Amino acid sequence: MEDRHGLRSTLITSQLPIDQWHKAIGDATLADAILDRLLHNSHKIKLKGESMRKAMSKIADVEDLGNK
Repeated sequence: MEDRHGLRSTLITSQLPIDQWHKAIGDATLADAILDRLLHNSHKIKLKGESMRKAMSKIADVEDLGNK
């Protein structure tokens, strides 16, 4: 991240809300450094709706029934 900071675009995806990252990382100094670089000049997109895994699982189940 240090090498890319300010030079390249970086896409990060997570199911863990940003406000829980400090706890997940465990080290407050390291978490501050990571979040400072990631969130400065960032664009955050929150997605809503049902999980695509759940939707695709339902489709796969129906397809499996057709093969039996």
